[in-house]
Amino acid sequence: MSLKGAAGCGELIFYVNGRKIIEKNADPEQMLLSYLRKRLRLTGTKYGCGGGGCGACTVMISTYEPASKKIRHYSANACLLPICSLYGVAVTTVEGVGSTKSRVHPVQERLAKCHGSQCGFCTPGMVMSIYTLLRNYPEPTSEQMTAALAGNLCRCTGYRPILDACKTFCKESVCCQSKASGKCCLDHEEDLFDKEEKVSTRLFSPDEFQPLDPTQELIFPPELMRMAENQPKRTLFFHGERMTWISPVNLDELLDLKAAYPKAPLVVGNTNVGPEMKFGGMFHPVVISPARIPDLNVVKCTGDGLTLGAACSLSLVKDILRNAISKLPEEKTKIFRAVLKQLRTLGGEQIRNVASLGGNIISRKSTSDLNPILAASNCMLNLALKGRKRRIPLSDIFADGVGNNTIMPEEILVSVHIPHSRKGEYISAFRQAPRRENALPTTNAGMRVLFEEGTDKIKDLSIFYGGAASTTVCAKKTCWTLIGRYWNEQMLDEASRLVLKEIALPGSACGGKVVEYKNTLIVSFFYRFFLEVLQSLKTMDPCHNPGIPMEYESVLQDFQTKMPQSIQIYQDVGQSQSPQDPVGRPIMHQSGIKHATGEAIYIDDLPSVDGELFLAVVTSSRAHAKIMSVDASEALKGPGVFDIITANDVPATNEFHYSSDPEIIFARDKVICVGQIVCAVVADSDVHAKQAAAKVKIKYEVLEPVILTIEEAIKHNSFFEPKRKLEQGNVDRAFETVDGILEGEVHVGGQEHFYMETQSVLAIPRGEDKEMDVFVSTQHPAFIQEMVAASLGVPANRIMCHVKRVGGAFGGKILKSGLLASVAAVAANKTNRAVRLILSRGDDMLITGGRHPFIGKYKVGFMNDGRIRAVDAKYYINGGCTPDESVLVAEVSLLKMDNAYKIPNLRCWAYACKTNLPSNTAFRGFGFPQSALVTETWITDIADKTGLSPEKIREINMYKEDEQTPFKQKLDPQNLIRCWNECVEKSAYHSRKTAVKEFNKQNYWKKKGIAIVPMKFPFGLGTRYLSQAAALVHIYTDGSVLLTHGGIELGQGIHTKMIQVASRELNIPMSYIHFRETSTTTVPNACASVGSAGTDVNGMAVKDACQTLMKRLQPIINKNPKGNWNDWIKEAFEQSVSLSATGYFRGYNENMDWEKGEGQPFTYFLYGAACSEVEINCLTGDHKNLRTDIVMDIGCSINPAVDIGQIEGAFVQGIGLYTMEELKYSPEGVLYTRGPDQYKIPAVCDIPEQFRVSLLSSSQNPYAIYASKGIGEAGLFLGCSVFFALRDAVTSVRNERGLKKTFTLNSPLTAEQIRAACEDDFTKMMTNDESASSISV
Repeated sequence: MSLKGAAGCGELIFYVNGRKIIEKNADPEQMLLSYLRKRLRLTGTKYGCGGGGCGACTVMISTYEPASKKIRHYSANACLLPICSLYGVAVTTVEGVGSTKSRVHPVQERLAKCHGSQCGFCTPGMVMSIYTLLRNYPEPTSEQMTAALAGNLCRCTGYRPILDACKTFCKESVCCQSKASGKCCLDHEEDLFDKEEKVSTRLFSPDEFQPLDPTQELIFPPELMRMAENQPKRTLFFHGERMTWISPVNLDELLDLKAAYPKAPLVVGNTNVGPEMKFGGMFHPVVISPARIPDLNVVKCTGDGLTLGAACSLSLVKDILRNAISKLPEEKTKIFRAVLKQLRTLGGEQIRNVASLGGNIISRKSTSDLNPILAASNCMLNLALKGRKRRIPLSDIFADGVGNNTIMPEEILVSVHIPHSRKGEYISAFRQAPRRENALPTTNAGMRVLFEEGTDKIKDLSIFYGGAASTTVCAKKTCWTLIGRYWNEQMLDEASRLVLKEIALPGSACGGKVVEYKNTLIVSFFYRFFLEVLQSLKTMDPCHNPGIPMEYESVLQDFQTKMPQSIQIYQDVGQSQSPQDPVGRPIMHQSGIKHATGEAIYIDDLPSVDGELFLAVVTSSRAHAKIMSVDASEALKGPGVFDIITANDVPATNEFHYSSDPEIIFARDKVICVGQIVCAVVADSDVHAKQAAAKVKIKYEVLEPVILTIEEAIKHNSFFEPKRKLEQGNVDRAFETVDGILEGEVHVGGQEHFYMETQSVLAIPRGEDKEMDVFVSTQHPAFIQEMVAASLGVPANRIMCHVKRVGGAFGGKILKSGLLASVAAVAANKTNRAVRLILSRGDDMLITGGRHPFIGKYKVGFMNDGRIRAVDAKYYINGGCTPDESVLVAEVSLLKMDNAYKIPNLRCWAYACKTNLPSNTAFRGFGFPQSALVTETWITDIADKTGLSPEKIREINMYKEDEQTPFKQKLDPQNLIRCWNECVEKSAYHSRKTAVKEFNKQNYWKKKGIAIVPMKFPFGLGTRYLSQAAALVHIYTDGSVLLTHGGIELGQGIHTKMIQVASRELNIPMSYIHFRETSTTTVPNACASVGSAGTDVNGMAVKDACQTLMKRLQPIINKNPKGNWNDWIKEAFEQSVSLSATGYFRGYNENMDWEKGEGQPFTYFLYGAACSEVEINCLTGDHKNLRTDIVMDIGCSINPAVDIGQIEGAFVQGIGLYTMEELKYSPEGVLYTRGPDQYKIPAVCDIPEQFRVSLLSSSQNPYAIYASKGIGEAGLFLGCSVFFALRDAVTSVRNERGLKKTFTLNSPLTAEQIRAACEDDFTKMMTNDESASSISV
């Protein structure tokens, strides 16, 4: 069958939002995401990762099945859906759900009004996941709702407000907050509310919501129904630039095609081939799509099991299994249950909806959660080849590892047979992953045992593991050896040793610790299976089988994701406040509705400019090397390629000397890290630019030394100057008088910002006077303007920098955004065309750097009563290859290291290490989350040493009266003590601590832990000029107001708060006031939106401008007091009164003298405390966050909804930093973790099951606007309460097992570390410890 004969290329017909699309030139390489955004200009669907891992591009797909006459709606990731797979389907995007122009849909309205969006970039994807669920289940259960969101990531909110919006649709109301009292069913403890204070727990009013009306939705296009019913199915051919797509209609045709193109992959959901082509450099000239073939979609119940077509989606398999389980006797469904258990956590809903059963099997990925259980369960594969069919056991395809060729290239997997389980047969599946949901497993397993009838003698045994080798592996020898043995401890002991010998990875496989962990899981899973079977045998025959001890039973239950219960408490506005005055009220984010409808515009949503070019960067593949040559000849031959841009094209500054070492736009002679930009390609499309960039050849000569870690930097004495020191008291003398001294070292890993909108720039040359407009996703437009102007050699007044909003930043969009904007501007200058640069997620993570990895070495002297007398510490941060903000981060880590404690004698050094990693930079908390974790670690160490409780040590050493910090700044800690006491009380800490102890006594393999941590967070930027701000307010003659200021909307709600300020000062409703964008044309020289200071400083400037205007209007108002705003404005204009004013704030008077080690680097302090409770599984290291209570002192909140959102979002980011997020590099300095598949940020499953936030009442702050406090960063550190709760749980394990008291836990405290710290006979087997006793139950 030749492709030539099939030149009659098909028309691709599908619908988008009710509109018919006929695509005559469908390109098989084009995904739906780029088609929607570029061709149809539907930009509500966002690019977040390109690999189906974040959910930002979620759309709803609807199909019609003529046989059953049913319409099926399902969510899918547009970034993985080839448009050629959409023949005859209807696509609904966020624009089709609702818009401000037509009608805002209840899902969109509620997400916005429940404050479920901050930066708003992930919101359209959230809307689509919820909307699709509601199309299928108008009254879903809370389980369905949390499952629907498992494939959607949000970096801002911490998910609580998104789930609040979801709860309003759920069948069983999850909370009764809507009761008249505004109290929540959770609060049986009446003491949560102070009787005198007017507090509120409602951030939104459900009575405002429009009802969900399923009759108002878009109907499935009747034409597509007619097509499906009447048109004879015909083979579809689509030819693209490099690839052909063939979609046959029957099995014979498919077999012919496979014979003709044995190497062509079969693509159903594209969740395997897609990422391989996108990220793995694979290319297939021909792709075959068998999705429409009936034989591959078969669902048949037979007498001995289920036969499922290979093209059935995993969601469909899940539904079929669930249905079978409900109808058949339990004895027959044990395999179905085990498979279903794995399906629940495999990928997100969007992946399961399209990924096929056959694809999962045939790819033979080591990470497949299904293959081990299907293989262990004796599932059969039905295969077809031209002219013959055969049936083989699924386990055959794993017989000899990766080289296995059981299935021939031209053979097709038609269907899979999953058998019924039998009497006396027990089946289980296990997995452990870096995140419980939507994450590939570290290790998984499928196990089955069959006993001789009526006995516990093994007749047949089958054990398969995934994640242990390059594909699924079988413990064959172990199973053969154990046949005929009885199911007892002797067998367990033998089995553990055998399985480890047969399956265990060699120590060098992928990093020692990871291997040790995988090997531990291999035996831990078998032990868990052993317990499960023992328990089942007891149920069958209690007389002969005693089962397992009570305290072991809890480990048989996996952690489940439940809909969190939450409560937020804040102080209501006073009764005297005018109803029109919005300050202090929980006002919705100004862009909330637009976020939810997809109408909010980000950089890559800006319409294309005529002649616009796309830029792709070429980055270094070496960490430290001389550039010998750059050969771009092949790249320039590529289709659509316009030019190549190098350092030689930079008209003026290529290297910026802000300190000793330069920040560099393009590498010229040498590279100093992997990911450094060497040159760039501009082409007519992003696809062509990326293809060409891959063809640029760079020759290197490696330079020595290559320094990657802090330890290597110390060895080579490689530091950025200056080193900093903070000292008070006499440390050496104090050490002579103390009762005890402890020394230790704590490591804190780095953290990727993972803002949902990657770095984005659009540079548009204006064609005269060297003017250029630069639209950029940044926190600091004035800095971008300065850098671009310097690189082009033009005055700053020719560069106009514009920012409407930013899709998340967290400190990562300052210097690096400036370098990237300069790359785009240089290209635009050279080509005289507009240039768009949108980094892919992988490039963004590779190039930009994040939070500084940190090592704290400490020596602490203490008294037996718990008082700390002396601390001698050294902090090292990994700065990367250029200075960026590293020295400043080191300084802040010093200045804030005391956290909430008075340390009479202190000597502390901070060093910024210069290494060959991409330069690390600012990140929410700026050094404090690292150094304060070290402090809290030695606090806990002292508790272990003295036998006192950690909270006792914290209380004894906390700042008590008006005190001084180590750098002689005064502070009044009364609100610190109030926060601490309130947190202890509201969390019922002491009674829950007793309950935790009780639980731990009764459970051996599961343990709970609880911890409470205080916080003092100093606010300030250290120098006055860094906190100046300006605003510009225009009043137009119709009374409307245009407001602008220098702050940037990053999701923190700054524009909403500024409109609240202007509304109060001008005494007009918020609806009169509009904010357009932040721009260097309206407010010059603005400072960066950083350090929690945006609202503080810009609020003062806006207030100043408004007061100037009111002063001018006052005589007119006095003359006509009964008039209204419009009358006064009209009159002012007629009297020639200026209706435009600038406002200015000089900044806070802050300073620090490092020579003397004293100063006033901060203006005020925020205080807080958090109590968290967790439960760990000692066999796997997995954990569940059960409850968190936070009390925060943020002065008088300007907008409680926004401020609580900031606290929760920061806290969840802190959970990520301290327990999950792990950056991994190769020994050559290449980042492995380059997207959500490898790098796990918290998802819905990670937030505490009970989540309570209270704002401290009656707190005043004389230094900031309306007595508020800047809240953006402080909450992140409180995430360490989870870290210390985990440590508490591990301590309880170690105490029970008689292990040594002192042990070190580093951050992130992943499952791997928890498992290793919970030492037992299984972990001892890893170290070939002969003392490992026989394993007992």
